[in-house]
Amino acid sequence: MYDIEKIVQPKTVPDVIAALQADPEAVIICGGSDVLIKIREGKIAGASLVSIQGIKQLEGVSLEPDGTIVIGPATTFAGVTNSPIVQQHLPALGDAVDQAGGPQLRNIGTIGGNVCNGVTSADSGAILLTLNALLEITGPNGKRTQPLQEFYKGPGKVDLAHDEVLTAIRIAKADYDGFGGHYIKYAMRNAMDIATLGCAVHAKLDETKQNIAEMRLAFGVAAPTPIRCPKTEELAKGQPITPALFALVGQTALTEVTPRTSWRASKEFRLQLVQELSQRAFKQAILNAGGAAE
Repeated sequence: MYDIEKIVQPKTVPDVIAALQADPEAVIICGGSDVLIKIREGKIAGASLVSIQGIKQLEGVSLEPDGTIVIGPATTFAGVTNSPIVQQHLPALGDAVDQAGGPQLRNIGTIGGNVCNGVTSADSGAILLTLNALLEITGPNGKRTQPLQEFYKGPGKVDLAHDEVLTAIRIAKADYDGFGGHYIKYAMRNAMDIATLGCAVHAKLDETKQNIAEMRLAFGVAAPTPIRCPKTEELAKGQPITPALFALVGQTALTEVTPRTSWRASKEFRLQLVQELSQRAFKQAILNAGGAAE
């Protein structure tokens, strides 16, 4: 049984904001894969819900004239993975969210919910960081844009006021064009499990395909929130593709993470994963960018 006080179904984003302003305790729900679990566990028993499901403005994936890709936050994981735009331009993102839970969850869980719950194990978090994703947030005073990296404030905490709504995830052409990407999720089971560690890389090569023009590295479950590794990224920039570079990337990544011990894995094991998966994901990203990696 679900202890729900009431549910409101607005038709537009302004109506959502008005409903949130009218009820300081209201909780946004879309797919419900997170919210309903919290209600059932008694964490938000008796909740008043504001549903954004069915608001077309918040659904789907589109390509703007300047090449910017816009992902509606109410788009399901399956909707992201199966989008022709994502398959053509952001295949690593499609692969990443296709590893979330099982088919049932991927058909109801949304990418916006995955971002806004703020958990470090979110499968979309690390890969979106490597795409320099920008969040469009709408509130009573209009729209604001915030880099995803600044959106995370702590475990389960994000920079979203009660009367604000995530209305779009935007990825500029310059942040995906010419890049190869890859995401590796290490989990205790092969399916339907939370990540023990997630590692994402996007890499762009120079004209010769022999050197790294740009590399972006991000992790989930390696810190309280999904994180980028700027020191490692700067180290790789301009370097030739060699086994020594991969080893150095793995070693440097260790200095930028702060994993903890949990019932899923020890800190020491997660550090081992950081070193190994950063190299594996980097190599595959290079291959996906048209290069060669030993």
